[in-house]
Amino acid sequence: MADTFNYRIDHHGSLVRPAGLSTGDPESVDTAVREAVGYQRKLRSTVVTDGDFPREDFRSAVLDGVSGFRRTEETDADGLVRWVAESLPKANGPLLADRAERLTELTVIAPKASLPSPAYLAATTFAPGLGVASARELGEALAEIIHAEIELLISRGVRLIQLNNPLLLDQLATDTGALSFADTLAVDALAVRLDERPDGVRIGVAPGWAAPASVDRARAERLYDAIPADRWVLPYDQGTAAELELLRALPEDRDVCLGVVDATVPELEDIDAVLARVDTAAEYKDIEDMAVSPSRGFADVAARPSLGAEDQRRKLVLVETVARYCWGNEF
Repeated sequence: MADTFNYRIDHHGSLVRPAGLSTGDPESVDTAVREAVGYQRKLRSTVVTDGDFPREDFRSAVLDGVSGFRRTEETDADGLVRWVAESLPKANGPLLADRAERLTELTVIAPKASLPSPAYLAATTFAPGLGVASARELGEALAEIIHAEIELLISRGVRLIQLNNPLLLDQLATDTGALSFADTLAVDALAVRLDERPDGVRIGVAPGWAAPASVDRARAERLYDAIPADRWVLPYDQGTAAELELLRALPEDRDVCLGVVDATVPELEDIDAVLARVDTAAEYKDIEDMAVSPSRGFADVAARPSLGAEDQRRKLVLVETVARYCWGNEF
């Protein structure tokens, strides 16, 4: 892809929040976002986000912006508050586009926006007997909303949009949860299939934060073929055979962003080991169609960051350094 270099140094979107930041105080959130933009530019990131500072977790852009969902007192296996769908969702207005438009005013770098995928939300919020006939029906309704939001984000100047579905890689082994693998692919494909993409626009999918123990090559190829994303954001920080197999299955015409540092542990990776893994990746994928990033967001849940602010900075600096070694100063 000719313009991949515009987004060589990537990150998933969420950053460690400043101490005491409250999403209920719009003025303090706006101040924190302005400071986060400057922080990202000093680190020479080629994407800029609002750090997810206005949101409780990586699902909130949708769950807080549509009707039809109820928050419960339960938590799931990942420690996320569980929401359930009581009716088919309806959008109450833009989900991220208004804030993204303000973000464009703070930097010359086109901003990045991240959204939960409709299949992920359907799989984790569907509950039989609560008013929605099936998880597939719920997913299709969410896909329509998210598809419309993606088009709106693009019209407001966003050039890199990432859908997060942490369940997808697990489904390479077996069907799990409320949606089958086939239904998951069909639903997420509805969200990202655009008739036209303006120059420089990239739609990415992050299918999980860690590679499974093994990869069914046929299912991986089916995944990539079914969802017409431009970029796949893949875990690549452990050096496993499964990580490499995920990359090898990727079609030649898709970009890849390699999550080369572990965003959940403070220890800094050995740069020679990281570069060696990138060299191995380059045996199967043109390095000009690659980017690098941390393995996941640093605060996908606002109140539960994976690292402290200084450890986050060190990880992001390492990602930038890896990119300089791989591509020089072309970005």
